Amino acid sequence: MGISDEKVVAVIMVGGPTKGTRFRPLSLNIPKPLFPLAGQPMVHHPISACKRIPNLAQIYLVGFYEEREFAMYVSSISTELRVPVRYLREDKPHGSAGGLYNFRDLIMEDNPSHIFLLNCDVCCSFPLPEMLEAHKRYGGMGTILVIKVSAESASEFGELVADPVTNELLHYTEKPETFVSDRINCGVYVFTPDIFTAIQGVSSQRKDRANLRRLSSFEALQSATRNPPSDFVRLDQDILTPFAGKKKLYTYETMDFWEQIKTPGKSLKCSGLYLAQFRFTSPNLLASGDGTKTATIIGEVNIHPSAKVHPSAKVGPNVSISANARIGAGVRLISCIILDGVEIMENAVVFHAIVGWKSSIGKWSRVQASLTYGYFYMILMTKSYAEGDYRAKLGITILGEAVTVEDEVVVTNSIVLPHKTLNVSVQDEILL
Repeated sequence: MGISDEKVVAVIMVGGPTKGTRFRPLSLNIPKPLFPLAGQPMVHHPISACKRIPNLAQIYLVGFYEEREFAMYVSSISTELRVPVRYLREDKPHGSAGGLYNFRDLIMEDNPSHIFLLNCDVCCSFPLPEMLEAHKRYGGMGTILVIKVSAESASEFGELVADPVTNELLHYTEKPETFVSDRINCGVYVFTPDIFTAIQGVSSQRKDRANLRRLSSFEALQSATRNPPSDFVRLDQDILTPFAGKKKLYTYETMDFWEQIKTPGKSLKCSGLYLAQFRFTSPNLLASGDGTKTATIIGEVNIHPSAKVHPSAKVGPNVSISANARIGAGVRLISCIILDGVEIMENAVVFHAIVGWKSSIGKWSRVQASLTYGYFYMILMTKSYAEGDYRAKLGITILGEAVTVEDEVVVTNSIVLPHKTLNVSVQDEILL
């Protein structure tokens, strides 16, 4: 097979309903991978990035959700990108590497030379073509996307050490108790099909160890609670750690943005990162307006074509407004996600918040994070602001589906579950 004929497939791990508990109440309505960031489903961003990979033959989504939950999206995105996208449902947990191996026959249908593996809950610029080129130069089994972070936050992720000249992965440890490195695993990989041989080797070793040991019934019960089954293989502990330092794995460092999307607060930050990226990659997705015939737009804002925004409203920065939303006169929206069917009435303010589907915010009401007057004044009066400075000092307010905030009510730093009506102000509460 010539280089020009080489095919590439991409696999995006989307998780499942039992893993999205930290994303509630937003994941009560919709699978987390379909929650909109910058006006697009979360999984849409890595899928769109995969489209830039040369000779891409197929994209697979692997997870535990029911197939019907992804059927409509998979059909529409396949048509839009003109690349086959297919959802594969796991029958049981197989681990991050075992899940890949479980569908090896389908993944290898097109006889790909390379396989990308991405986690859906990662937000970055996804430099996939650049990774592929670097991987071909290295000549190993796999290449990992890495980024430099603060020493304080590194322990939350997989830390690694790479050769500064060759970029070979020399050491890898997942969430170490002591500091190892300020380079971390971004959860984006490219492999050759040799990865399947490596995963199979881990499974075979477990089976051999189990067959060699003669256990009493009590020991067997204890072992079953401690040791994972042979077909449960973790990419980090079972593949990256043992293969480090064997000239099999390499790293590609990104100097761009990267975040992990575990909570609604992170989703709001990542929505802003994607909106900022649109300025360079998809400026057609950004709204504009000067307050005459259309609303005043400040910074990066995405507004769905079916949404109605009053010309006297002021929107941005970091705002996305979904389908059929209605934004009234004098409304001020800053750093927020407004979901489908929301109505925000005259002179209301929404700041650093996510407003759930079909919710309503009354006149002169405020749905916001807590902040000092100085920060609020700075953001209201200037068109530029330092995201890192003020976000570090704020919480977030989340309204679930069909929440009604009545006139002149202030909701601050609170989470409100679906179908609640607020007629008094609340702060720092979780309303069940």
